[in-house]
Amino acid sequence: MLERLGLAVMHRLDPERAHGLAIAALKAGLVPGPGPVTSEILRVDLAGLSLPNPVGLAAGFDKNAEAVTALARAGFGFLEVGAATPRPQAGNPKPRLFRLSADRAVINRFGFNNAGMEAITERLAVAYPAAVPIGLNLGANKDSTDRAADFATVLARCGAHVDFATVNVSSPNTERLRELQGRAALQGLLEGVMAARAGLARPIPIFLKIAPDLSDEELAEIAEVALASGIAGIIATNTTLSRDGLASAHRAQAGGLSGAPLFERSTRVLARLYQLTGGAIPLIGVGGVASADQAWEKLRAGASAVQLYSGLVYGGISLAGRIARGLEVRARAEGITNLSEVTGSGVSDWS
Repeated sequence: MLERLGLAVMHRLDPERAHGLAIAALKAGLVPGPGPVTSEILRVDLAGLSLPNPVGLAAGFDKNAEAVTALARAGFGFLEVGAATPRPQAGNPKPRLFRLSADRAVINRFGFNNAGMEAITERLAVAYPAAVPIGLNLGANKDSTDRAADFATVLARCGAHVDFATVNVSSPNTERLRELQGRAALQGLLEGVMAARAGLARPIPIFLKIAPDLSDEELAEIAEVALASGIAGIIATNTTLSRDGLASAHRAQAGGLSGAPLFERSTRVLARLYQLTGGAIPLIGVGGVASADQAWEKLRAGASAVQLYSGLVYGGISLAGRIARGLEVRARAEGITNLSEVTGSGVSDWS
C-alpha cells in the first residue's frame, strides 16, 4: 500500500525529478528490501556468474552507481549500472524523459548523461562486492574522436570493481552510435574491449547490448561477430524507435521507447538470436518485462536471465522480487526443478 501511494505521488512529478527522488530515497535507506530472492529453482549460472535469481536491473536506472547497496537488497538477482563514459557528460537538453501511462511505456532521450568513469569507479569501489553480481554498462562520449576506444577505456578503469560489463552500441540517443553494430565496426570495437579485459587482474564476462530495430541480416551479422569475438553473452534488446500502436500524448517525442509496447518486438528478436547462435551463447532478455508471465516468455524465447527498468515506473521497486517469486511458483506448478530448463523451450513460438 505504501509503495502504491509513493508511486501515485511520483507520477504527479516531472519524470526525471521523480527518478532522482527515487535514487535519493534508496541512498537514504528509505526503501526497505527483502534481500536477494532465491531458491534452488531460481538460482542460475550466467556466463560463470552465480545469480540468486534471473531477474536483473537494466542499465539506466542507477546511471552513476549511487544506490548499489540498496538495490542489491531489493530482490534483484543481479544489477547493471551506468552507462559510464570516460568523461562526465550532461546528456541531452531537458525535458528528456516522458511517461506514456496509457501505454505503460517510457520514452527517454537522455544521451548517456553520467558523472564519468572516475566518479563511478569511486562509488563502485565502495559498493563492491555486493549481495548480488554488479555489472557496468560501457558508453562513449558524444564528442569523442574515437568512440570504439572509449568502451575499452572505461572497462580498463572500472573493471576491477564489477562482475561483468556490457558494451552498449544500441542506444538511439547518441548520434550514429548504432552504426557501431555493423560487422566491421563491431569487430574492431570488441577486439579493443576484449584486449582491455585481458589486462584486468580478474577478467570478467563481457556482454553486448543490441537494438530491437535490426533486420534479420543485421542480426545474423551480429550473431556471427559475437560468437567469434569471445564475448560472454548478448543482451536483447535496448529501446526502440518504433511508435506503432501508441495512444499516449507523448508518443511523438524523440528518443527510445521502452516498456509494454516493446515486449513482443524484443522477444521476437531474442528468439531469432537464440536460433542464429544455436543456443551457444547466453542471452539476457530485456524489453517490456513487468510480470512473471512475461519473464517466463523471455526465458522460453531463449533468455537465461531477464532485466527490467521501465516496469519499475509502474510497478515499484518491489516488482523484481514479485517476478522472481512468481517464476518459482510457476516452475513448481510445471514440475521444473531449475529455470534453466525453460530457456529456449518456446523459441519456435516466438521466432
